[in-house]
Amino acid sequence: MNTLKCTRLFLIVFLTILGHASGVVAQSAGNQQAKKATKADAYSAYLFTYFTGGKKGEAIRFALSTDGYHYRALNNNLPVLSSAAISTTGGVRDPHILRGADGKTFYMVATDMNTEKYGWGPDTAMVLMQSTDLINWTSHTVIVPQVFKEFEGVNRVWAPQTIYDPKLNKYMIYWSMRFGNGPDKIYYAYANKDFSGLETLPKQLFFKPDNGACIDGDIVYKDGKYHLFFKTEGSGAGIKIAVSDKLTEGYVLIDKYIQQTKSPVEGAGTFKLNNSNAYILMYDRYTEGKYQFTRTTDLEHFTAIDNEVTMNFHPRHGTVMPITTQEAARLTAKWASTDDVMLSPRSGQVKKINIVLDSATHTLTLPVLPGTGLKAFNPAFNALPGITVTPTIAQNFTKGAVKYTATIKGKKPETYNVQVQENHNPVIEGYYADPEILYAEKTGKFYLYPTSDGFDGWSGNYFKAFSSANLVNWKDEGVILDLSRDVSWAKRNAWAPCIIEKKIKGGYKYFYYFAAAQKIGVAVANDPAGPFVDSGKPLVDSLPAGVKGGQQIDADVFTDPQTGKNYLYWGNGYMACAELNDDMISLKTGTTKILTPDRHYNEGTYVAYRKGIYYFMWSQNDTRSPDYTVHYGTSNSPVGPITVPANNVVIAKNTKEGIYGTGHNSVIQIPGRDEWYIVYHRFNYPKGITMGDAAGYNREVCIDKLEFNNDGSIKEVAPTHKGIKGVVLSK
Repeated sequence: MNTLKCTRLFLIVFLTILGHASGVVAQSAGNQQAKKATKADAYSAYLFTYFTGGKKGEAIRFALSTDGYHYRALNNNLPVLSSAAISTTGGVRDPHILRGADGKTFYMVATDMNTEKYGWGPDTAMVLMQSTDLINWTSHTVIVPQVFKEFEGVNRVWAPQTIYDPKLNKYMIYWSMRFGNGPDKIYYAYANKDFSGLETLPKQLFFKPDNGACIDGDIVYKDGKYHLFFKTEGSGAGIKIAVSDKLTEGYVLIDKYIQQTKSPVEGAGTFKLNNSNAYILMYDRYTEGKYQFTRTTDLEHFTAIDNEVTMNFHPRHGTVMPITTQEAARLTAKWASTDDVMLSPRSGQVKKINIVLDSATHTLTLPVLPGTGLKAFNPAFNALPGITVTPTIAQNFTKGAVKYTATIKGKKPETYNVQVQENHNPVIEGYYADPEILYAEKTGKFYLYPTSDGFDGWSGNYFKAFSSANLVNWKDEGVILDLSRDVSWAKRNAWAPCIIEKKIKGGYKYFYYFAAAQKIGVAVANDPAGPFVDSGKPLVDSLPAGVKGGQQIDADVFTDPQTGKNYLYWGNGYMACAELNDDMISLKTGTTKILTPDRHYNEGTYVAYRKGIYYFMWSQNDTRSPDYTVHYGTSNSPVGPITVPANNVVIAKNTKEGIYGTGHNSVIQIPGRDEWYIVYHRFNYPKGITMGDAAGYNREVCIDKLEFNNDGSIKEVAPTHKGIKGVVLSK
């Protein structure tokens, strides 16, 4: 080796160890690579590599961001590599990506695993990949028990990652591995020179004090220390850190969980923000289909930043690597589309989950929040490196569509007609369902209490409230009840709340009934926005006598204006009713009655009173069905019997407008007026109808006018995107 080469190698190793800020750019996932940065090639973007899970989801996908917070999937969220071509099972998970010490070679490793075809194992292989352009990759598989006879009893080889060892000038791969039914442990070995296999016998990297299971290791080098993030299993579950001043030994456990959620998590991935001293720790909230980002400057204290992060995809266990403008442009030229560029406006006024693009006509419709000024509005399209969108300044949308041109380097420019509409449905941004509405005399405002939606399998565990003076502009009042924090008897499935305001001894009390773990509880507050305190036990936790099946969910509370008595209704597959005691947190013994109106009844009872008639509303079909529909019956009493008219549809899908799954409603009467509105959820528009069963837990809340015929029957409501005008309350 000549003198020049020796000098260059010495500088690389020296700068890597020191993590020199001005001349070295820290690599994603905490790996310390060295590269002299110039203005031309300084890191300015981020590459997120991930898999999605589910049907055909065990494959490597890419997404890009310019700031580390807002990500857009490349290749329309389709795989960028063929799992069948690179793996032994036809599936890969948990991809980890790394920039090499030379600054221009990239390494990626992944679990060789196909749960769709083979279930959960045994899984004994990992995939090693290498590239010089992030587009074209060579790959090799390593079947650990075949390569090393000492590990013939291994049945799990999970979540490999790579880090550069500057002392040996080699790449170390570390992963979790299990023998038989023993605990998973984190091992390491060194890759060979061409990154096609392992050249050293695997050794245990971390010795957990209790010898318990640990998986999903992620090593970050900072301030002369190696920080090993990992997930514990068995005796507690969550993410912890062990720290050492050596890469391959001496890790000491910091015995505390660092995830900022009570939900199950896995797949820690850490990266340093460009031009910042802050790091992002992200992880997979895998039971909910959610990903959480947290921020830290010391790798010890972490703050959740959920409201700062957006993605147009649902990742599972992945990693992020800072990249240059040139590298990002290369990726967009290969895998970006102008359609996706136009679907990513950054303006906070745009309802991003409701954007509609007609690709055939290149017509883009941007729904915006109430009160958005359209004479000078800038959608602020999020152009990634290698992409331009013009015009770049605010435009006048009051006279119709405005033409925008998107250009991806090396491809033909595409022009779009962009129109902006102020639609009031959905009324709150995001995924919510099962809305309850209240007018509070104490504050003179309306309040919405929905199920927090958007979680796979309805697995949300908290409730929020929203307030409004006019039913159009809504303020997020935050989380009012968190099962993991506030409820001792249930931690899952926070569903379908209802609420009532009571004036007691000159003050107001709010009784909030909610479903959790298929039981019904009650919490109490002095204000409609909380905080709410749980009663400490479920109010309803078993099927009523004579009922053979169904769930204890979907409570509704009602005060009979004629007698002043209070009633609770609930049920799934049946409609039950019982009188509440004066304390509002217990049921009067012997008053439970089954009121199921007909064989089509499913759930979501709501009771209202108007001009001597008691209206019972409920939802038919399954909430995952496009035909989820609200029906009604009437009675002369709050405890039935219920008469179901021949024409009993309250609200149903509107296929012409692309509105589906309309159901689980509540109703609000404007105080002092015979003016009524229906509050309900629907599938997300426009994507819901394309999502299959997942549409049933990606729902949104809407409000439309509710009207009655002269005979008291309900006019069927046509659900709309436009929604209602703002309500002005009488003084």
